[in-house]
Amino acid sequence: MASTRSSRSDVAVDEGPSGSTRRRTHWTGLIGFAAVLMLLLGLFQAIEGLVAIFNSDFYKVRPNGLVLHVNYTVWGWAHLLIGIAIFLAGMGVLSGNVVARTVGVVLAAISVVVNMLFLTAAPAMVMIIVLVDVFVMYALIVHGQEMEY
Repeated sequence: MASTRSSRSDVAVDEGPSGSTRRRTHWTGLIGFAAVLMLLLGLFQAIEGLVAIFNSDFYKVRPNGLVLHVNYTVWGWAHLLIGIAIFLAGMGVLSGNVVARTVGVVLAAISVVVNMLFLTAAPAMVMIIVLVDVFVMYALIVHGQEMEY
């Protein structure tokens, strides 16, 4: 694969094996960073889920104080499954997979909704996760195509 520079300093043009050209910018690093954040986000969600499953007394708010009145075991399984899915999608984004990028955006949006419903139980953790989710969605939607192989 030959690489040449265009007249703009932030764009490289790659020639594929079939002779097709593809523009790749420095935003590719942002996508890699977003993918690594997805891996961390998956771990954070999984930890939040495991805490809710195995130690429901950790949270100061009782389940009836949450937006949805469901016990912490159900919340824990929801967070754990979302965390595993986001982690796997992050690995796919690192490989440049378009489907993984789409799934990553959808899972990040679901994560925002689930965490906002869980806000009263762990406000600091939830706000960090929501902030990272929004950044991941931005990076994957706006600059995601530049990571494709």
